[in-house]
Amino acid sequence: MEIFIKIVQLLLSLSILVIFHELGHFATAKWFKVRVDKFYIFFNPWFSIFKFKRGETEYGLGWLPLGGYNKIAGMIDESLDMEQMKQPPQPWEFRSKPAWQRLIIMLGGVTVNIILAVFIYIFLLFLYGEQYLPTSAVKYGIMVDSLGYQMGLRNGDQILSVDHKKVEAFHDIPKNIILNEAKTIEVIRNGKPWEVTIPKEFISKPLKLKSAVVISVGFPFEVEAVPTGTPASKAGILVNDRIIGLNDTLLPFFDQFRHTVQQYKDKQVLVILIRKKDTLRIPVQVTHQGLIGVHPRSPEKLLAFKDKSYNLLTAVPAGFIRTFERAGSYLKSIKVIFSQKNAYESVGGFITIGNIFPSTWDWYAFWSLTAFLSIMLAILNLLPIPALDGGFVMFIIYELIFRRKPSDKFMEYAQIIGMVIIFGLVIFANGNDIINLFRK
Repeated sequence: MEIFIKIVQLLLSLSILVIFHELGHFATAKWFKVRVDKFYIFFNPWFSIFKFKRGETEYGLGWLPLGGYNKIAGMIDESLDMEQMKQPPQPWEFRSKPAWQRLIIMLGGVTVNIILAVFIYIFLLFLYGEQYLPTSAVKYGIMVDSLGYQMGLRNGDQILSVDHKKVEAFHDIPKNIILNEAKTIEVIRNGKPWEVTIPKEFISKPLKLKSAVVISVGFPFEVEAVPTGTPASKAGILVNDRIIGLNDTLLPFFDQFRHTVQQYKDKQVLVILIRKKDTLRIPVQVTHQGLIGVHPRSPEKLLAFKDKSYNLLTAVPAGFIRTFERAGSYLKSIKVIFSQKNAYESVGGFITIGNIFPSTWDWYAFWSLTAFLSIMLAILNLLPIPALDGGFVMFIIYELIFRRKPSDKFMEYAQIIGMVIIFGLVIFANGNDIINLFRK
């Protein structure tokens, strides 16, 4: 069921993005009185799920969810329809329009994708506001995984800054480390200032591992509830006890305990806890699921999260700012992929994209991810690869500068080369997904 929910969210999100992207081309083409022969959501090789014709345009839904397309008259596109190009140019064709109009038509899709992201962020901020944990509020310090440990961080470190720049929101720290290729992290360790120098080769590792979570918030294991009949209840663990260890191992953070107790399924362990001023060791039987049967107090109740609300007037500029911040972060991630050794292994396809959606339906998460994917689609479409919008934009700019068009034969070959490159990238990205499935 979880996989099904992820797939439905992915297909719905892609459908929304493709519709708006293609509407951008469609609307600008119609604005300049260019005929659009076909308007399709998803590709339709061999057959369509459905189609109908209204006016001069055939509208349809394809079965291959790799994008969508407009078949604009007088334009060499994915269909490679050269018969039309052999006919004399008509005034309602793309090729007959001035270069500046053709440029606007080709930029229509990415422009609408950016506008869509702005609108989504505006209304998310207006409706939900935002909640974040200030870095200064992480009073118990951080928890690190094995990669964070190799970077030089330690459990309990309190982060002050990254490259001597303060980061307001704690969840932005991993992103700052990776995308800005940070050199140092300044922390408080055992009550004293400490500077961690990050080896350069570690920056690409979180990308390769499909994870940017080298650190997480550390918070103590305070017992909020002990359901009747659980092993913890039978052993005498009480509400407000603070669990600090297991057997002979001190585990000051909840996540440490949760991970360690999994090694003792169906076994008895000694739970070390603090009750008021006393330290106790209580024998508890671990279940076959690796649980002792208590509910921990959530981080939101232990740490000072910050809530920020927006009215419509303040949400508008904040929506623009968030859109361009996300676009900047995505551009930096592309730079990291090209600059770091083996970072290309982090490139993923539909499985990777689908996995970023939550396994339960959450409208806030859905629209947040759709906004980000809209930005991603806009940026990728602007890459100067023939067959993408950016390829056409590149040739139109060439025409504006040198006052001559590339020949139709050149454009035909460029389109073929571009399609080969795109299909190669799609195969590579989805191949990475399949390889990573076997690596797990």
